[in-house]
Amino acid sequence: MRSPGTGPPYDGPPPGEPTYGGDTPPYGYGADEPPYGRRAAPLGGRVRRLVAGVIDLVIVGVLTSPFSATAVERGPTGDLTAVHTGNGLVLGLIWFLYFWLLTAFWRGQTAGKKLMRLRVVQDPTQEPVTAGQAAVREALYGIFSVVCCLGLLDLLWILFDGKKQALHDKAASTIVVDA
Repeated sequence: MRSPGTGPPYDGPPPGEPTYGGDTPPYGYGADEPPYGRRAAPLGGRVRRLVAGVIDLVIVGVLTSPFSATAVERGPTGDLTAVHTGNGLVLGLIWFLYFWLLTAFWRGQTAGKKLMRLRVVQDPTQEPVTAGQAAVREALYGIFSVVCCLGLLDLLWILFDGKKQALHDKAASTIVVDA
């Protein structure tokens, strides 16, 4: 007589057959994992995020400088006046394309974020951002930046939010994490 727990169906499948229930799930996908997985990156620091933004704004300023200039003109009375000779549409397009293309297609990193070892990912899964999410994120960031007080509110929101999200992050369901 066999002892309890041996023999069919306890011996497992016949030789050469897959195990009951299939193979074990790959690392990070088990049922006992935390919601973001074991390898979830920590949220990026506020100061590093600010420095990355300043680096990116300097780069965009250099890229857009040929399209924006201020000329000095002498008026009919002899007074000197400043005349702005920039094209706002071209400047906005260059700004948007820089942030959108790099965020969407360069692992969620602009040049500033790469230097500061940060990247933008989906919230809460931390998968790479889609091109659509990046477009929403960067378009809202641009709109908030040019509308009175909303740009400042957008930046200050990071200080009080538990996930360190700005308003444009919340709208696009993204977070900034360590790369």
